[in-house]
Amino acid sequence: MKILIIRFSSIGDIVLTTPIIRCVKKRWPHAEIHFLTKSKFKDVVKNNPYLTKVHTIIDDAQPIMLELIRENYHMVIDLHNNLRTWYVKSILKQAFNSQVTSYTFSKINIRKWLLTQLKINILPDKSIVERYFEALHKIGVTNDGQGLDYFIASDEEVTKDDLPFSHVLGFIACSIGGAHETKKMPVEKWKAVCEAIDYPLILLGGKEDAPQAEMIKQIDPVKIYNACGKFSINESAHIIMKSRFVISHDTGLMHIAAAFKKPIISIWGNTVPSLGMFPYYGYNNLKKNIAPQLYIIENNQLSCRPCSKIGYSACPKKHFKCMEQISTTSIVTAAEKIILSLKS
Repeated sequence: MKILIIRFSSIGDIVLTTPIIRCVKKRWPHAEIHFLTKSKFKDVVKNNPYLTKVHTIIDDAQPIMLELIRENYHMVIDLHNNLRTWYVKSILKQAFNSQVTSYTFSKINIRKWLLTQLKINILPDKSIVERYFEALHKIGVTNDGQGLDYFIASDEEVTKDDLPFSHVLGFIACSIGGAHETKKMPVEKWKAVCEAIDYPLILLGGKEDAPQAEMIKQIDPVKIYNACGKFSINESAHIIMKSRFVISHDTGLMHIAAAFKKPIISIWGNTVPSLGMFPYYGYNNLKKNIAPQLYIIENNQLSCRPCSKIGYSACPKKHFKCMEQISTTSIVTAAEKIILSLKS
């Protein structure tokens, strides 16, 4: 039996599919589980032991279709649900006279539109992970409650020589990047947070975040290490794994931190956790089952928020109050609570 799971992007969204990968393998232990994603995100799943093969595209799925047809899949699990995945499923069904069964999760886009456009929240109080499982309920794939997975090869691990001596005995990982500017806390806010926290800090992000990280680092070049753009995604994941806890925007590294069961201080700008993309430990939602190691930091006093389910390059209303008015005191207080719990 061969099963193809599809999720093209991005880092965090792919990490959120890992419970499905694991539980599908548990349901059919002898099946080959394949994964289809974009080539730039292959590293996120390439070490997953539950996968037999990872297929990749750049943008267009057409060049890979002959390869997928030759695999002769019995089932397709679509965890992206867009035009590209519809194309892949339709071609595979045509090639095998509709003998390939497919299961697709619902994006509940109408409910998301009501929240982002009219501020009417009728979204379910659950992680997108649990909605993935709902799509597979009829075929007996159930949530084992073990949360997210992330696997790192030994040659991608960061050694103590890769980090400053001042951080070898422990540090807090701060993910200062983000795919969209409206998800990122301003540099001055990060400066205030990093100055107030009395603990070694490592700043994580891409090369594009390095100049901002360097500005933050100048507060205390010994306490703060700028790692932005210096490590691969899997090396950064290993830094997350080695950290005491994580302070992060709504980013892929936040979900990787959840995979390692790290305490997380999660900072939200124009998006909101109720869209279902909050850190998931395998059991938690936002109201009834709250994770004790998760602190959600957001500005709930704005009528314009959320303005998008994803993010923008700039605030549509030009004021960016969702981040400009975020409480750095709340972030620091949460960090102090976690530090105190680690000492006890």
